[in-house]
Amino acid sequence: MDLNADLGEGFGIWRLGDDEALLSLVTSANVACGFHGGDPSTMRRVCEGAARRGVAVGAQVGYRDLAGFGRRHIAYDFAELRDEVTYQLGALDAFCRLFRTRVRYLKPHGALYHAASTDESQAAAVVAAVSGYNPELPVLCLPGSTLAQLAVGAGLPVVAEAFADRAYLPNGALVPRGTPGAVITDPEQVAERAARMATERSVVAVDGTVIPCSVDSICVHGDTPGAVSAAELVRATLIDAGVTLTPFA
Repeated sequence: MDLNADLGEGFGIWRLGDDEALLSLVTSANVACGFHGGDPSTMRRVCEGAARRGVAVGAQVGYRDLAGFGRRHIAYDFAELRDEVTYQLGALDAFCRLFRTRVRYLKPHGALYHAASTDESQAAAVVAAVSGYNPELPVLCLPGSTLAQLAVGAGLPVVAEAFADRAYLPNGALVPRGTPGAVITDPEQVAERAARMATERSVVAVDGTVIPCSVDSICVHGDTPGAVSAAELVRATLIDAGVTLTPFA
């Protein structure tokens, strides 16, 4: 099983999350590419730290919306979104190359992640960007989503992801942020959910429904309160359960 986290989301003098601590715990790092968060110096620092630890670097591409942290929906033109995703991929890959590594996968961030799960135009723009940049690059996304379906149709590798620290609806979608209980902050509960995802391939929805959750990567958000403590407990719990942690890419 792969364990991923969103990293490099600080900007300028503003720091978000403990990138160094999380790099010692995860197997894959979703690195912000400067649009929803991150900046060139932050990207360089996180890529260097990931390369040193053998952590796979993924491009976490988002809307060009620093003020809203990429969590506000934007109605993009197809070509504009395709080109902005390509731009972010290339920027992060440049920093990876400085440390003899490369971008190994792509994961949308925030509002783009959710839009691409259901919006065919935005999902197609992401797929077009990846296909044009590197058709062997895996796309990390919600299983069964529109993005997953279009990526498979385009011949791209798709990796299914689950969120240990997010609540689920009975249909397998995430509970929207802003809804009470959407983000789970108790480390023990997060670890318990991660273990169930990895060993039983299921997750309990907010109404108690047990839904299938066959995934190859589990995410712990780097900006969630207590993220490092949660990631430490998730890692330890998975290892105790006999789960081998390794990058999918």
